[in-house]
Amino acid sequence: MAKKLTVPFEEIGMKDLGIAGGKNASLGEMIRTLGAKGVRVPSGFVITAEAYRYFLKSAGLDVFIKKTLEGLDTKNLKDLARRAKIVREKIKAAPLPGDLVKEINAGYRAMEKRYGRNIDVAVRSSATAEDLPGASFAGEQETYLGIRGAAELAVAARATMASLFTDRAISYRADKHFDHLDVALSVGVQKMVRSDLGVSGVMFTVDTESGFPNVIVINGSWGLGEMIVQGEVTPDEFLVFKKNLANDAFCPIIEKHLGVKNKKMVYAPAMHSIKQTKVVSTSIADRRNFILTDDEILLLARWGAIIEEHYTKRSGHWTPMDIEWAKDGKSGELFIVQARPETVQASRDFSKVKEYHLMGSRTAPPLLRGISVGSRVASGQVHIILNPRDIGAFKKGEVLVTTMTDPDWEPIMKMAAAIVTDKGGRTSHAAIVSRELGIPAVVGTEAATKKLKNGDWITIDTTGSDGIIYGGKLPFRVIQHDLKKLPKPRTEVMINVAMPDTAFENSFYPSAGVGLAREEFIIASKIGIHPLAMINFATLPEPFKRRIDRMTNDASDKVQFYVDHLAYGIAKIAAAFSPRPVIVRFSDFKTNEYRALVGGELYEPYEENPMIGWRGASRYYDPKFKPAFKLECLAMRKVRERMGLTNVIPMVPFCRTPEEGKRTLEIMEEAGLHTRAMAKTAEARRKAVPVYVMCEIPSNVILADEFLAIFDGMSIGSNDLTQCTLGLDRDSGIVAKVANENNPAVKRSIEIVIAKCLAKKKYVGICGQAPSDYPEFAEFLVEQGIQSISLNPDTVVPTLVKIYQKEKKLKRR
Repeated sequence: MAKKLTVPFEEIGMKDLGIAGGKNASLGEMIRTLGAKGVRVPSGFVITAEAYRYFLKSAGLDVFIKKTLEGLDTKNLKDLARRAKIVREKIKAAPLPGDLVKEINAGYRAMEKRYGRNIDVAVRSSATAEDLPGASFAGEQETYLGIRGAAELAVAARATMASLFTDRAISYRADKHFDHLDVALSVGVQKMVRSDLGVSGVMFTVDTESGFPNVIVINGSWGLGEMIVQGEVTPDEFLVFKKNLANDAFCPIIEKHLGVKNKKMVYAPAMHSIKQTKVVSTSIADRRNFILTDDEILLLARWGAIIEEHYTKRSGHWTPMDIEWAKDGKSGELFIVQARPETVQASRDFSKVKEYHLMGSRTAPPLLRGISVGSRVASGQVHIILNPRDIGAFKKGEVLVTTMTDPDWEPIMKMAAAIVTDKGGRTSHAAIVSRELGIPAVVGTEAATKKLKNGDWITIDTTGSDGIIYGGKLPFRVIQHDLKKLPKPRTEVMINVAMPDTAFENSFYPSAGVGLAREEFIIASKIGIHPLAMINFATLPEPFKRRIDRMTNDASDKVQFYVDHLAYGIAKIAAAFSPRPVIVRFSDFKTNEYRALVGGELYEPYEENPMIGWRGASRYYDPKFKPAFKLECLAMRKVRERMGLTNVIPMVPFCRTPEEGKRTLEIMEEAGLHTRAMAKTAEARRKAVPVYVMCEIPSNVILADEFLAIFDGMSIGSNDLTQCTLGLDRDSGIVAKVANENNPAVKRSIEIVIAKCLAKKKYVGICGQAPSDYPEFAEFLVEQGIQSISLNPDTVVPTLVKIYQKEKKLKRR
């Protein structure tokens, strides 16, 4: 088989990398081994690497290429471009050997017999050193779509071979220390999926930013997939929790984000050209709707999991995959059109955690926001370049600011301190290359090239899901932790998670789960609209309706939008830490904070001291707010029952009396969230949801026995407990100096609560700020025998060590 010039996909696999290259070998591997498992891959044939070498030798191109590129300095961009063009034109002008043309024609005729006369094909490159671990870049060689007829196929095949010598490909091989003639190229000829009439996209079986392994990320847009890679559109994005895919009772879609899909690429047959595509505008309906149904999302995710499992078993180590998919607009069928190992996160040492902390962001207003790539911080001077012809002026250490990038930009991308683009999403070319280079990028800012100015210093922060750009050179620090060297204390160390977008990264810390996830952070960041405004949308004044329509992308069911997006925020945190417990506190907005949400002024009273006003449990059973609280219960049900994330434990905040607690549990029952306290039988209790209550008011301490009779545990909120015990407003700067959790009255209250919970064998932990701020306070908690201490992520490592040391001292006593 090695001497064949063309080979059907059904006859090759990963053992044939030398003749087929990574992409084509992978296609053959999937067709041969995964078709029986339901994974659909369009077939075709491969023009082998042997055929490529035969072509070069027969036309004398091998000698010509070696001579032309001899002594090339890839940093001399003008000379690189000149020599590369000479090589490409020479290859495209050289005739293919007659016997190779015959085999290509025979391969195409075989496809016509299988799929129909003049079948459309995709012609893809597959280099023998491409898509192997440590050697993978975004689009180093060309792909030609919608090729029809044997003659056109021969032209496209030769153009694909010539694309092995683009500026970027030559530069890439030089950086990787590959000899230009040692790297060969095979050409895949694959049945074209009519995604120009449907949709297409990219799927990763790992979170590309954090490396979190238990999620599948699916991106997609209308039409042909090149628009996503080029960054011309911001695709829809779907996250699926991998571990619950095997259970058909669950729908583990933990996030859905509507992209900006204003354009799509479609077929545009043209005479005398192998570029058979054009870009057109999408309809209003297409822009407002998701590209896939839930069933289609889950089918793709299951295929992704099957593909990852196969390649992991084959390689003997975890092998996350980078997969391209397409949906045929005629048949409605989904297909996998490419799959290759992901190379960035696969090689990461997850025992090392590196933290970037921006020091001056609190006083510096953001200039721009976009989608973050890289989880880093960097500073540099702005250099705006709108045309790749001008990249020669770019200097090392500058911040590249442009509309979008494609492979022509790669020679300078590796020199950049950071990259900022107007367009693109997480799977755009700029995002993919930035990850591999290990530099931060903010993509999809929409206006960076207009708002930023050449020569200005800026700081880029990509440590959250929003990439933020600040003016000036702000200080930051980098901390690296070796998790293998950390001790394991008996006291459970948990993490406080404010934003869902940091959950995947924070999940790598050594923790027993999440001691506090705040719903109000999710509502403010993911929804931004008062729940009663969503419930009463039909009767709102027109200005509010227009604003809410914009914020919800004209969603027809505002209530479902609210429930879904709250559920997605909770689910992302729950999935990150599964199966470890995740304690989610119901919303604890004060009236002034609820007023800040869109529509809030229509429903919220003005209070002189919101800190001790209408908040927490008092809201939940109030007829004015009860419908809104039920939406929170529905979101919690969706996470636990529909998504299968039963590690979520709801918690009731600021519950002043046991009667308030009972009334809250009754409303949870009305909403279908069945709790242990309300269960009538042992079986019902086993299936019921545990519910904790915050201990943050003196009444919670004094009546601890009564509270523990209806709740399954207590989590101490040291911030509010200090405020209420000492009779101060922690928002008041005048008395702030009095507020200290180390006050004897506060500590005595905590001693009582811990003892009560331990005596009744109920959960007891702390989620307040004190253990993060005061190491000696954490030691006090250990002395009292607390079950868990929940900390801010940046204090987990040092506090964990102190807890372990304190336990050792107590043991010696």
